Amino acid sequence: MFVLVEMVDTVRIPPWQFERKLNDSIAEELNKKLANKVVYNVGLCICLFDITKLEDAYVFPGDGASHTKVHFRYVVFHPFLDEILIGTIKGCSPEGVHVSLGFFDDVLIPPESLQQPAKFDDAEQVWVWEYETEEGAHDLYMDTGEEIRFRVVDESFVDTSPTGPSAAEAASASEEPRKEAPYTLVGSISEPGLGLLSWWTSS
Repeated sequence: MFVLVEMVDTVRIPPWQFERKLNDSIAEELNKKLANKVVYNVGLCICLFDITKLEDAYVFPGDGASHTKVHFRYVVFHPFLDEILIGTIKGCSPEGVHVSLGFFDDVLIPPESLQQPAKFDDAEQVWVWEYETEEGAHDLYMDTGEEIRFRVVDESFVDTSPTGPSAAEAASASEEPRKEAPYTLVGSISEPGLGLLSWWTSS
């Protein structure tokens, strides 16, 4: 679920931090810049693990700060495909079940990846597994707040870097722009043992 990623960046240390240890100042600046941010095709950055190399620091004309090229390793949330995770149902919609991991909320389990047969209850706004037994069908509701075990089957990165307005965007400037998540996981619960934890507890 968490991996170490080697990165390189140039870190600017303002002059009022010169009395501190260089490593401490660099660690603070890197965490300020990267923590809780998604790096395209890398994952969600959590925290600095260690600094592996510091190159020479430079002070440029007109800028009293030092600029240091830093090689470091960062803890990143980037689960492997087929990895099993446990989260909490954040809500349901016709698009599927939305799951939160606490620190990461962009997980979707689409309808075709639910335990089948499944139906969406419009009145309750929840997905329901119509569980068949010898006694008949039982409706198992996927309520908000329930813990759910799922398999990661896909991921999607979207480049959300700012861009200039296009002609189409300029024409529809009055419309509210749709925010896209920079990193989304797609899950599945369509196999035994997956789904709400309460479904599989032995009585």
